[in-house]
Amino acid sequence: MSRRRRAEKREVAPDPVYNSVLLAKFINKVMEDGKKSVARRIVYNAIEKFAKRIKAEDPLAAFEQALENCKPSLEVKSRRIGGATYQVPIEIAADRRTSMAMGWIILYSREKVGRSMEEGLSSELTDAFQNQGATIKKKDDTHRMAEANKAFAHYKW
Repeated sequence: MSRRRRAEKREVAPDPVYNSVLLAKFINKVMEDGKKSVARRIVYNAIEKFAKRIKAEDPLAAFEQALENCKPSLEVKSRRIGGATYQVPIEIAADRRTSMAMGWIILYSREKVGRSMEEGLSSELTDAFQNQGATIKKKDDTHRMAEANKAFAHYKW
């Protein structure tokens, strides 16, 4: 029996405009210093710009597709065995995949210098929708690392 206590997942209320739990989680990740109304404005405006750029009728479906394109399926974790540390590839749980994709999109949106967060987010979502850009490169690098270390897959725990 495990002695670890697992954290209980909180229910997130869907966002008021699109009625989506996924978008509400994304807004919460964008939010800084508890300023949810600012985060909502940034995300909604970015999604509208993003939908116009790719000429999508349903902005929410386009957002979900962009997020799906960024989700990694494998990652590496360090495992120490007999004095040596191995990078062991493991599959990622669905919640963590989504969280990692959201985090990467937000990170690379904030890194775009000379643009507002709104502009950066809409351009990063556009790139993700078209399977290009920094977020997709990060996903590919993560997969490449896991592929390179698949010889150590038998050390999974």
